[in-house]
Amino acid sequence: MDAEQFRRAGYQAIDRICDYHSSLRNRPVTSQVEPGYLRKALPPSAPIEGEDIQVIADDYQKYIMPGLTHWQHPSFFAYFPTSSTFEGILAELYASSTSNPGFSWSASPACTELEAVVMDWTAQLLGLDRSFYNISEVGGGIIQTSASDSALVATVAARSRYIREHPHVAMENLVLYISSQTHSLGKKAGLILGLKVRTLQVTAQDDFALRGDTLKVALEEDVNAGLHPFILIGTVGTTSSGAVDRLDEIADVAKNYPFLWLHVDAAWAGVAYACPEYREAYHLPTINNYVDSFCTNFHKWGLIHFDGSCLWVRHRRHLIDALDITPEYLRSKQGDAGTAIDYRNWHLGLGRRFRSLKFWFALRARGVNGFQKYITDCIKLNTRFAQRIYESDLFSVVAKPSLSMTVFRIAPKSLPHLETPELNALNRAFYARLAARNDIAFTQTDLNGIFCVRMVVGAEKTVESDIDYALALMKEEAMVLVGNWTRMRG
Repeated sequence: MDAEQFRRAGYQAIDRICDYHSSLRNRPVTSQVEPGYLRKALPPSAPIEGEDIQVIADDYQKYIMPGLTHWQHPSFFAYFPTSSTFEGILAELYASSTSNPGFSWSASPACTELEAVVMDWTAQLLGLDRSFYNISEVGGGIIQTSASDSALVATVAARSRYIREHPHVAMENLVLYISSQTHSLGKKAGLILGLKVRTLQVTAQDDFALRGDTLKVALEEDVNAGLHPFILIGTVGTTSSGAVDRLDEIADVAKNYPFLWLHVDAAWAGVAYACPEYREAYHLPTINNYVDSFCTNFHKWGLIHFDGSCLWVRHRRHLIDALDITPEYLRSKQGDAGTAIDYRNWHLGLGRRFRSLKFWFALRARGVNGFQKYITDCIKLNTRFAQRIYESDLFSVVAKPSLSMTVFRIAPKSLPHLETPELNALNRAFYARLAARNDIAFTQTDLNGIFCVRMVVGAEKTVESDIDYALALMKEEAMVLVGNWTRMRG
């Protein structure tokens, strides 16, 4: 393909992307293909001779689009949102046009320098303490692939620090703490690093938040048993319920255990710190004063394309001490002099995508006000949804609504004597009916033995009528189930 062919194909691609976004509301939310559909449709091997780009582009529409779930659809309420904006699409196009591995400053200075700048911009946007800024030259921020990578990197740094300061401690005696509501990233970090993982229990009475007393008991038990807890992964906005661990209490306990690294995973909810009115309730002052590392995913609820997980550390030297490997072929004048950041020493891999460009485009195009409006609009829509659930005779709220998330279940007032096993069976049947539809998407979860349904608002195109449609659809499906249930047990 020469430049003119690329130009023509590019015009068509942009037109098709615009048409896709314009027609998103009219498309099914979820793909209805069966496993293996694509292998059946495509040839068993790559072509010997190159094919015309128009044929390839048309095949994208024919074969790939039917197999996509549309995460930006206004009726997509599953998992957590994944952003896609025209600003980001343009940034990704520019970034791919100058492909480079960006592992060090000298590999492509703009890639490193822009990342250092936008990580400080986002830290300011969220109200993080200046100790987390790159410009402080003490702490700093880096764009990782996902919150799982961020937690793994933080755990590696915490382990390295602990072993360095306690050289006689055997690796098998180290313990990583998570709660029963921590994302699976906690257990995966333990699995990858061969660490003991202790799960601290949370209760519905505490809104599924980890409390300081629970941590205190675990620390006392483990220390007395000769074990060495070295990191706790706390959460702001848990996946199943949107819970917020009591970081204030946790920090008070951790003061007596100075070698316990506190990492906060705020993959979804952390972007809400862009709105100052949520900072106190969601424990930002504690994060600023006590936490060693903090992560939030702008690719979830922050108008940035996947991947864009932001990790900040209070002391960058702990990352570098744990991850710096510098063979001769990676040395540079700037790196040796310490005059520039080499981000290869801040993450597990070597090469890095030019992710900061999409941050730069989005932050400039939307501004602080644009980010705040997007966040508050989503929260208002969820408030509308949650209020209808509270008022409903069919549904009940299972966990306190959190920002743009509500967790609910069928709990018909007409069937007041149903016990938990029966309600769980009813809700599994309810979710199965929802999951069989292609015009809406939710996610199931389990909260301490209660099967329930998660609803998260995040698509920019979602408006009040989409919330009302979801409520009407839910009521329709629930009424069918309740009627069947009543007749069967009549």
